[in-house]
Amino acid sequence: MARKTLEDLFIYSLSDIYSAEKQLTRALGKLSRASTNPELAQAFETHLQETHEQVARIDQVVEKCGLKLKRIKCVAMEGLVEEGEELVDEIEKGPVLDAGLIGAAQKVEHYEIAAYGTLCAFAKQLGKDDAVPLLKATLDEEKATDQKLTQFAEKVGNPQARQA
Repeated sequence: MARKTLEDLFIYSLSDIYSAEKQLTRALGKLSRASTNPELAQAFETHLQETHEQVARIDQVVEKCGLKLKRIKCVAMEGLVEEGEELVDEIEKGPVLDAGLIGAAQKVEHYEIAAYGTLCAFAKQLGKDDAVPLLKATLDEEKATDQKLTQFAEKVGNPQARQA
């Protein structure tokens, strides 16, 4: 896809994060099942539900703005998901794997925070006033999830991994 205008870049970026969110809906269940900590497993399940809502918000943005998404694959998310799967394959189930899963999930959150922050800025610049609150809501959720993961890592995940 040629990206010659800010509108083109907005559509491409929205298409990319749509692909990322779809990939994440498939990966979060695996992370939940791989975790041995019930709180962490529940956090992944909760984020899976949020991710479904975030996909629905992207659909709303597309509808409200009269856009057509491009069929692309987010290679960044593909790589992040692959890293998480490698952890599951290489580390025995337990606190060390849980700590690794937290780190992998935070990498995903940071990617999503960057993507949604950029999309918010593009939408504002393009005057897509209907899109901004939807994108901002997702950005806020991603930031909150990152904070929850940090708190969990500091209080539970990393101390348990250190003792293992």
